[in-house]
Amino acid sequence: MKLAAVDIGSNAIRLQITNVTHYEDKTTFKKLEYLRFPLRLGMDVFHVQKISDKNRRKFVKLMKAFKLLIDLYEVDDYMVCATSAMRESANGKEIADEVKQDIGLKIQIIDGNREAELINLALWSYIDEKPYLHIDVGGGSTELNIYKNKQKIASKSFKIGSVRALDDNIPLSVWKSMNKFIEENITNKDKITCIGTGGNINKIFELSNPAKNKRYISPEKIKEIKEYLESFSYEDRINKLNLNPDRADVIIPASKIYLAAMTAAASKKMIVPDVGLKDGLMNVLYERNKIKKVVK
Repeated sequence: MKLAAVDIGSNAIRLQITNVTHYEDKTTFKKLEYLRFPLRLGMDVFHVQKISDKNRRKFVKLMKAFKLLIDLYEVDDYMVCATSAMRESANGKEIADEVKQDIGLKIQIIDGNREAELINLALWSYIDEKPYLHIDVGGGSTELNIYKNKQKIASKSFKIGSVRALDDNIPLSVWKSMNKFIEENITNKDKITCIGTGGNINKIFELSNPAKNKRYISPEKIKEIKEYLESFSYEDRINKLNLNPDRADVIIPASKIYLAAMTAAASKKMIVPDVGLKDGLMNVLYERNKIKKVVK
């Protein structure tokens, strides 16, 4: 069984195609294709509230390319989800309708709560009875989820994202709202562990040179990496640190968002599992096609 997931974010758009096999009661997921295209829809939307004509044309071309790959791999089922940039764009639905009509690719524009739910599906193997704060920082929004005893007790989406923060135009009231949400739902005695998802925390974790099989990082180490990155110019982050151009600028504001959430929670540790929305989409696809197979 072949499955495809497309994550249309504010800073980049990702396609993953996975082959699922069953052998001797064991299910194996093998990645066949992964593409990340740096189309920054959020830069348009967070400034002028709509996707520009230039980026609209590029987006439609990219969806055509993704649809061709989905067809060439003979995918059995797929999901395409768009997050904050398209849901806040005045012409987001119009563009999604154009793609559906002209290309035959159905795009679901999801809200922050649904986005968080999908990402959470990929996190269950990391969650036990202890308290956890899940922090997912995207280009346009940050989703927070709080768990106790393997139950989600609170969840909220905030218009705080790495692309949105580039110009330091996030209102102080939004930052205060995020801190208030954390402080109201977490007590100091909880000694909460954070779980960080998103491309920027994965890169920060990689830059920290973690020990083999280690999947966690401290706020002190995140701050150290942030200060290290700030010591380079944007051009040097690309040429000396080998960061992608669309990562080299947003990684610093993203690190500030993670640190702000960890500080509000008084957390001393963050697990970085390297999963995201596309992994949650794969989970949904697998479950619904497993059911179809049983029904047949």
